[in-house]
Amino acid sequence: MGTTTPESERQMEQIAAAMECPKDFECRKAGLEDLCKCKYLGHQDNDLVECLDEDRQRCRFSLPFGKSYFCKCPLRVFIAKMFGK
Repeated sequence: MGTTTPESERQMEQIAAAMECPKDFECRKAGLEDLCKCKYLGHQDNDLVECLDEDRQRCRFSLPFGKSYFCKCPLRVFIAKMFGK
């Protein structure tokens, strides 16, 4: 966990190509350093990522559930899972 590899770069490129990002993929352009706050809650059947960002209500990818918000951004979920960020 931590640094990207050619394989992880390829996977992120595939994910990004299949989606639209209202922030123009700032997370990738900043070398995975300018990321919204989240917590990876890996689950046996699903990769759950809890959104901890202050503006989570405004994010197009946030999904409210009870008192929490979960991230639906495929790229952000991948980054949280693969790099612990």
